[in-house]
Amino acid sequence: MRMGMRRFTRLTNAFSKKVENHAYSFALSMMYYNFVRPHQTLTRDAKGIHTTPAMAAGITHRVWTLEDVVALAAKSEEQAA
Repeated sequence: MRMGMRRFTRLTNAFSKKVENHAYSFALSMMYYNFVRPHQTLTRDAKGIHTTPAMAAGITHRVWTLEDVVALAAKSEEQAA
């Protein structure tokens, strides 16, 4: 995870100085990893159907798009207000 996200390494421009920003970055990263990005091993096991960890766990039935993630974040922001 540290090698994939520069926010975990202190000596880069992307380092999070605020814990809140760090938490948001981490949440987006995990959302992308589990819902948007198809994994090669899972796809191979599903006989060529692009599969994410969330699909393999039965949480969702489809690969999400980044637009889906943004819409979910916007909906969450509206509910918080």
